[in-house]
Amino acid sequence: MLSISGWAYKILFMTLPPEIKPHQSVPLLKALHILTRDGKLNQDSRRKLKQVYHLVNFIAPLLNTVLKIEENPTLVDHGAGKSYLGFILYDLLLKPLSQGRVIGIETRGELVAQSIALAQACEFERMQFEHLSVAASMESPLIPDRVDFVTALHACNTATDDAIQFGLKKQARYMVLVPCCQAEVAEVLRKNKAKSLSQTPLSEIWRHPIHTREFGSQITNVLRCLQLEAAGYRVTVTELVGWEHSMKNELIVAEYTGQKRKNAQDRLAAILAELNLSELQTRFQV
Repeated sequence: MLSISGWAYKILFMTLPPEIKPHQSVPLLKALHILTRDGKLNQDSRRKLKQVYHLVNFIAPLLNTVLKIEENPTLVDHGAGKSYLGFILYDLLLKPLSQGRVIGIETRGELVAQSIALAQACEFERMQFEHLSVAASMESPLIPDRVDFVTALHACNTATDDAIQFGLKKQARYMVLVPCCQAEVAEVLRKNKAKSLSQTPLSEIWRHPIHTREFGSQITNVLRCLQLEAAGYRVTVTELVGWEHSMKNELIVAEYTGQKRKNAQDRLAAILAELNLSELQTRFQV
């Protein structure tokens, strides 16, 4: 068991960086390599922790809302990686409640094995980790038919789209997404650039390579928001943290209301056609 209690914990806590919250598991943070062995934070870990804390702060009030209607909520962290987000969410929000569970889904088996071992060492009994592809996770009996939250922190390229498809399939009440490294749309823009230049002056927006990359990233998230609105979600887009901490900083929070935006699907299709991206129609369909 990884634990510190009593006066030993109080003495240790007094020497920790101010970012560490009271009653937060110090052994967990060391095991995740957020804290060094002597309890210090380097700059990279400080940035990473700040981002996760901000995400926890966004999720906390949503969790309180869900707890009014669901006694044992389920949060699924898609593309969990080393499960920084899942572990800290559990440690700060779910562990004190003795309610709810976190399921981490990851395609890299070695990371799943590491997370399982760490959860057991911390005695985080309501954490579950599964070595599954996106398609398999949608159908697996190991995952509930309905989940309350889907999270994806810095899910690279199409992994955010995979998390959205999973959330739609599982009728998630909330999706909390921080996209990263969106390359698929930019690649299609690049491939069809000559055709676009001959068809529309709007193609000047992405004519230069750096603009192709940045515009591709921007339009990817616009399409994702329209997709979610077409499926009955109310969408909020904001910054996760200040830009000085991360360039991958866009936060998409989607709440299921059941009220589908009437023109969202039509506008999505029109944008794809206008930008010569129609081959991606299935990626963004509801």
